Amino acid sequence: MDTDNVAKQLRVLWRTDRTIAEIRLRHLLAGLGLRAFAALIAVFGLLMLELAAYLALVQVTSAVLAAAALGAGNFIIAAVLLIIASRAPAGRELELANEIHSSSMDALQLEARALQTHISNVVNHPLNNLIPLLIIPVATMLLKSLRSHGSSEGDPTSASPNDAPAA
Repeated sequence: MDTDNVAKQLRVLWRTDRTIAEIRLRHLLAGLGLRAFAALIAVFGLLMLELAAYLALVQVTSAVLAAAALGAGNFIIAAVLLIIASRAPAGRELELANEIHSSSMDALQLEARALQTHISNVVNHPLNNLIPLLIIPVATMLLKSLRSHGSSEGDPTSASPNDAPAA
């Protein structure tokens, strides 16, 4: 597990989340004022068309039937507009940001699995991680002791008093 990779992936994840949120906000706010003004004008136009249609239908049928027909027409128009509004295209940049987001999440999951494996190995086999750290100091002490033991046996100055020649 590399902490630099984790930090890098977290930064990428944060940036792509922010980019995705900005893109979605831009799509929501793009032309909202103009759309609201256009909707207001359309409502006034629809009211005038309804008034004209009502006055025309009253001459042919009863006032109640004319109002009911125009109300049903309004509901149909509203349903069509809602269906059209729900099919807003996402755009290429949102797809790209989602792609980067998912690849960053995959990399973070990979790093998390590596960390989990490392931790489980340390918990299950704690000596496996200590053995490489202890080999060099133990080998160094062993070599020093062998050298000092080997030099004391072959050194004539370190002879014991019992081995002294008889004079």
